[in-house]
Amino acid sequence: MTLIDRVKNIMMTPKTEWPVIDREPGDAASLFKNYVAILAAIPAICGFIGSSIVGYSIPGTGTVRIGVGQGLALMIVSYLLTLAGVYVMALVIDALAATFGGRKHSESALKSASYSYTPIALAGFFLLLPPLGLLIPLITVAGLAYALYLLWTGLPVLMRAPADKALVYALAAVVCAAVIWLILSWILSGLFAFPG
Repeated sequence: MTLIDRVKNIMMTPKTEWPVIDREPGDAASLFKNYVAILAAIPAICGFIGSSIVGYSIPGTGTVRIGVGQGLALMIVSYLLTLAGVYVMALVIDALAATFGGRKHSESALKSASYSYTPIALAGFFLLLPPLGLLIPLITVAGLAYALYLLWTGLPVLMRAPADKALVYALAAVVCAAVIWLILSWILSGLFAFPG
């Protein structure tokens, strides 16, 4: 299956796509190389173009851009932190499995985290257009909400969590991941003195 087919299927028909994903091998190297690394590049590259080339329009000041060197460094670090974030999310999903009646299975946890990340990565396309202003956070929240939905529908299939516990399981994993992402964003903002 091609990357585009997988993205389309997980976004449009997740309930039928999760069983397909469950039957596939899920070694970390292959999953990261063929899926996560490619999708994680979307927000990193689009964020660089949007902040260093297009720029942010500030009333009374004009267009503000991040320097290319700082923008490239921010792009690389945010890309690496995204890869780390997906991996840590998989660790959280696996660690919480028994608590919610699921099975501990690191490959399935990594598949859950990786494919649930898809709408967040796709929302990264909008970072190309900083003039959208307040719409970008709204689009990001929509991506996060859909990622939660994907995780909710995927956990019963991949982690064998009971359907009645899957939503709470997904919420617990997302809360843990949100704390991790806040810490990563704080680190990123501190490193580059740019609001995350």
